[in-house]
Amino acid sequence: MNMGHSAAWDQEWDKAIAAYGRAVQEMPEDPAAHNSLGLALLQARRLDDALKVYTRAHQLAPDDPIPLEKSADVLERLGRLKEAAQQYINVAEVYLNQRDLEKAISNWERATHLTSGLVHIHQRLALAYERTGQRKNAIREYLTLAFNFQRANRDDIARQAVERALRIEPANPEALNTLQAIESGSMISVEVIEENAPAGLDREQAFDKTMVKRAGTSAGLLGEGDSRDVAEADPTGPLGEATQTALEELASYVFEAGELDESGANAIQAIEYQRQGLFEEAIGAYERAIAAKLRHTAVHFSLGMLQLELDRWDDAIKNLEFAANDPALAAGAEHGLSIAYTMLDNPRAAAFHLIQTLRLVDIGLAISGDEAIQLSAIYDRLTASIDESDEHQLRSLNNRFLEMLTGPSWKQRVAKTRRQLEEAITLQEPDSLISIALYLDDKVTEGLNLIDRYMREHLYTLAMDQAHYMLEAAPDYLPIHWRVGQILLERNEIGQAIHKYNLVANTYMMRGDNERAAEILQEALKIAPMDTGLHHTLIDLLEQEQKWDKLLNQYIDLADAYYQLADLDAARATYQAAIQLAQRTEAPKEQIIHIMHRMGDIDVSRLDLRQAMRTYEQIRKLDPDDERARRALVDLNYRLDNAVSAVRELDGLLRIYAKQRRANQIIQVLEEQVTRYPQDMALRSRLAAVYRQTGSVDKAVEHLEALAELQLESGLHNDAVVTIRRIIGLNPEQAGDYQRLLRQLSG
Repeated sequence: MNMGHSAAWDQEWDKAIAAYGRAVQEMPEDPAAHNSLGLALLQARRLDDALKVYTRAHQLAPDDPIPLEKSADVLERLGRLKEAAQQYINVAEVYLNQRDLEKAISNWERATHLTSGLVHIHQRLALAYERTGQRKNAIREYLTLAFNFQRANRDDIARQAVERALRIEPANPEALNTLQAIESGSMISVEVIEENAPAGLDREQAFDKTMVKRAGTSAGLLGEGDSRDVAEADPTGPLGEATQTALEELASYVFEAGELDESGANAIQAIEYQRQGLFEEAIGAYERAIAAKLRHTAVHFSLGMLQLELDRWDDAIKNLEFAANDPALAAGAEHGLSIAYTMLDNPRAAAFHLIQTLRLVDIGLAISGDEAIQLSAIYDRLTASIDESDEHQLRSLNNRFLEMLTGPSWKQRVAKTRRQLEEAITLQEPDSLISIALYLDDKVTEGLNLIDRYMREHLYTLAMDQAHYMLEAAPDYLPIHWRVGQILLERNEIGQAIHKYNLVANTYMMRGDNERAAEILQEALKIAPMDTGLHHTLIDLLEQEQKWDKLLNQYIDLADAYYQLADLDAARATYQAAIQLAQRTEAPKEQIIHIMHRMGDIDVSRLDLRQAMRTYEQIRKLDPDDERARRALVDLNYRLDNAVSAVRELDGLLRIYAKQRRANQIIQVLEEQVTRYPQDMALRSRLAAVYRQTGSVDKAVEHLEALAELQLESGLHNDAVVTIRRIIGLNPEQAGDYQRLLRQLSG
């Protein structure tokens, strides 16, 4: 072990593994050795081996949370998220037994982050948060429960969850909105339960805010100036390029004046603050420069840009409008104005300034004066279309153009968009040029790639706009519908997404493409594992295809969903169907046993102890060495007042441990049973015998003494005499006292 520790300290993991491996061979029942070996294997990225070692460590020390936590971590790294989530739940139970509620909560949270639909864990989290005074977290969990129960068509339970949240905070706006959604029959929106959802914004406006803030971020604004070509454009767009230009112009103006008066000193100080990211201080210095009569447009531009950063939209507009009169800063100022009006939810003004931004950028790239005149005519027509368009169209247009004005290739995209616009105008006389500007790309492959890119960047509104445009040109092209479902899922519009996935899957089935249909349904179930309707559709499809392995797994997942929804009858019936399928298709014995354990758990939960007994007896018959089944049978027999059968089952379990040379486990199990049933003489006798065999004389005497008292209380004097003789045979310190007691009993 010391050699392993030394190698681990030096991060020589192969040597550490070899040393710890020898330690495990020498001490096969030592959990610490197994934990050390598991850690070394984990660091060496031998994840499968690490999982095996941590599993064994947990068997040796079931009350130690570390092996469980580590195995959960390994499962997570292996991508087995559902198993990892269950393992974190198991860890939480261990911590709960140790009265460490904080660590239990932490592991429950990890489980819910790895897989959705863990209703019973959200319930426990809600209660735990409520008990520990974490009101905001408790409300969030109750609203999450409402969300899940509504998706499972259990509005009654969803309403109860919201009412519980309102008991904590009667005026909580998210809870009130959720209750209103349930009562009106509409689906609960995830924004209602998101902790930091922007107040007072609808989905599209919330998207605007996220995207606009990204477009206007100051990171990287101080670039290389305006001299770069299209391929080297500042990734933050015209606003970023103009920011650097303004700083350069202002610094040149101040130093060329040759005299740093109060206004010039404040301007230089403001530039330095701005470069350091001290925006509040920079704003103050710029304002002092303006108060000292410095009227350069660059001052107003820089001040307006910083006010954008701090969400001071009205102030930013005033300064950027002043700066827009400077041709060198006009494109950046117009870009900033479009951002400010977007944030003020004025889509018409935002659209106007965005089109002016595009005009200035595109004309600036023009090769000749004639080309500039032609470009100006295109943008004049686009500007005129603003008044003809509704606000929804304009918001979509603004989102599209703002996105277009970011990234290193934004100048190329501006030119490409304008060329497509010219082509569209050539082909037809549009009623509204805005509608064409929204949907310019008619190439299916390029369009799908564009949707995928938007989704990777979490720009779901733009992705949905692109998908809808493509559907107009190709309404029967199912990959587009599929992507619509993906977007809806990403936006947590679960009900609509499931409807779309079912529509696409059913269409594929009608076309005979069951494999693609199954793929779509399985993708949907990753997001909505509690949707039993999806499970049933997929089960029917897999049964038609006779894909028995996948069908069996789907039955198990459906039963798990019913169990999470507390529908124990449906869960057990589904597990039973899975057993029948497994037996019919000759599935591996381990899988059948796994299902039967789930059934046994349900039987115990329903207090149907005799049925649980039959279930675990079937497991024992299939695998006589199944520890979990043996333990369950011991407990069930005691609960049914059949102590003789309980001890018989316990003896079978102890024989398994004896064959595996797990003496510590034998002692631990017997100690647990004696603690639960202290009056059982057979348990005392066995525990005393084990302690005698392992050389623990004092403990053996302790339990033999307790056994003798129980025998005397029950009138079993002859048995008590035998027990006292066993104590004397161990030669304890009080041997004389026991000999006197033996003479009294022998009369």
